[in-house]
Formats: sequence, C-alpha cells, structure tokens
Amino acid sequence: MKEKFFTLSDDFLDYLWQIRGYSQASIITYEIALRQMIETSHINQDDDGKISIDITPFRLKIIKNNKKTIAKKLSALRSFVKFLNDQKNLSVTFHPNDSIKVPQTLPKPIEENHLKEVLCISNIQEKTIVYMLYGLGLRISELSSLKLSDIKGGWVQIRGKGNKVRELPLLPELVTTLKEYIDIYMPKKYLFEKDKAPLNAAGLRYKLSKLFASHGIKATPHQLRHSFATHLLNSGARIADVSELLGHSSMATTQIYTRLGSTKKLEEYTKAHPLAKKIENSE
Repeated sequence: MKEKFFTLSDDFLDYLWQIRGYSQASIITYEIALRQMIETSHINQDDDGKISIDITPFRLKIIKNNKKTIAKKLSALRSFVKFLNDQKNLSVTFHPNDSIKVPQTLPKPIEENHLKEVLCISNIQEKTIVYMLYGLGLRISELSSLKLSDIKGGWVQIRGKGNKVRELPLLPELVTTLKEYIDIYMPKKYLFEKDKAPLNAAGLRYKLSKLFASHGIKATPHQLRHSFATHLLNSGARIADVSELLGHSSMATTQIYTRLGSTKKLEEYTKAHPLAKKIENSE
C-alpha cells in the first residue's frame, strides 16, 4: 500500500507543478512532508476499498518542529487527500485531523523614508528591481519569470500563484526607469536575465539584500511586498483594490495589513495624546 501511495504522491506533485503552477520550492516542501507521512503512518484499506491513514506516528515525528512548520506539513497532507478523493476517485480519510493554530504575525514594512533613500541609487538594475517589487507588490518568483512581452503600454501582466493572471498599471516613474534599464541592459526575453535564462529568485534576492545592507537596512523581497500593501492602505486605498493588485484569492489574506495599519495608528496616538505624555512624565 505504501508503494502505491508513493506513486500517488508523485502524481499529486506533478499536478501541483503542471496544473496548479506551484513553484519548485513549494513542490519540494510538499514532497518532504508527504514522504515523511507515508514512511511513518499506518495506511489501511478495508473490504469496501475505503482507505484510512493513521498519522499518529507522523505527528509524533514532527512534534518538535515549530507550529508553523507542523501546520504547513498538515496542510500539504490535506491537499493530498483532497486530490486523491477528487482527482483519483478514491475514498481516503486520515486521523487525527485536528489543526495546529499558528499565531498570525504582523509583517514589518520598510519605512517610506528608507525606501526613498535606497531609490536614490544610480545603479539602474538595482533601482529597477526595487521599483518592480515595491511599485507593483510583486512576489520575487513573479519578477524572476517576468518576460518583456508581459509589459505593454503602461501595463504589466503578471502570472501568479495557480497560474492566475492579473494586470497591473505601471506608475510613470516606473515606466521611465524600465525604459532606461532596457536601453542599457538590452534583455532579449526576460526582464532580468543571466546567460539567456531568467535570473532566478535567489539571484534577485541577493542583489536586493546586498543593496539594502549597503544602506544599513535589513530587507527581503517579501518585505517590499508588505510595504507596498501597507503604504497603500495607510494612504486610504480600498482593501478590495489592494487585494486585487496583490493577487490574493481572498480579501481575508489582505486584512492582516489593515490590522498593521491599526497598530501604527495606535502607536502614533499614544505618542501624541496629552494623557499619554502625562503618564510618561510621571514615571
């Protein structure tokens, strides 16, 4: 039975790669979780063909992982079981099926003044990378795979998670920067290239972290995406519009940024209110 499940897991990973458009990193994460589950769990099939998976040994194996990692592994298992039931017409259940609650942490956006400082650089390639991530809220994988043909007449077409396509408007400053970059570097197919192939996410991430480090700032590509969303919402943008720009499948995902905005407002309030100042002076 376990050999059969290893084969089924390969089919599932192919489905995620070819049909759902998952990244290679996500595929590897799913593969590790499923292999651990199959190797350690008890898989039984009754006379009616119904399959039951006891994942107790699997849960014990990963118990020392942090909550976020455990939640990801269990999520991979749920997706796999759903695939088996929906796509393979099997009847599969697993137990115990309780979830791991992971506290949702607020993202830490980069201050606007720091971003303005970094964007004063003369290196047009580095400037373009920052502009694309912060100006459009792109994921690093989306930027890595961006083709010149995706940029048309003040708009850029982005293929995101699950091969979902969204159209994003280019700000005038970004249009100017892109034109200058393309004129100098003359890419052939992809916006960022290396040896005629797209510059991978690791290469872009290295350039970005090195740039910000030279300004004494620790930053990641995902922080620029957080900053894009947070700064828009703090300036009064509608959450529905920001959600669409980010390519979120649900506005619930975007709402974490509204909570961040509320936290910022609370900090400003406690700094500014006379009663807060009075309490500080009395300590």
